[in-house]
Amino acid sequence: MDLAVTIVIGLGIGVMVELLLPGHTPSELVLAMVLGVAGAMLARYVGEIAGWYGTAEPASFVASCAGAIVVLLIYGGLFRRRHREHR
Repeated sequence: MDLAVTIVIGLGIGVMVELLLPGHTPSELVLAMVLGVAGAMLARYVGEIAGWYGTAEPASFVASCAGAIVVLLIYGGLFRRRHREHR
């Protein structure tokens, strides 16, 4: 899978997650996109380096999607609730 495809996957998942949540702001949208890209790239490269799958395998696509979702879930669990309660 190409680097550009990995970035697009991360951007897309970040946008979808943020737009599905109520009360989003533009800064949160940008943060969700950056975190989505980071998670997608991290999962892709960790899996390739570990030898779990190759660059062109479908598992690389699945891992990129899962990585983006996991990073966004971790961020949401750690920081979002606390931030929303203080408003």
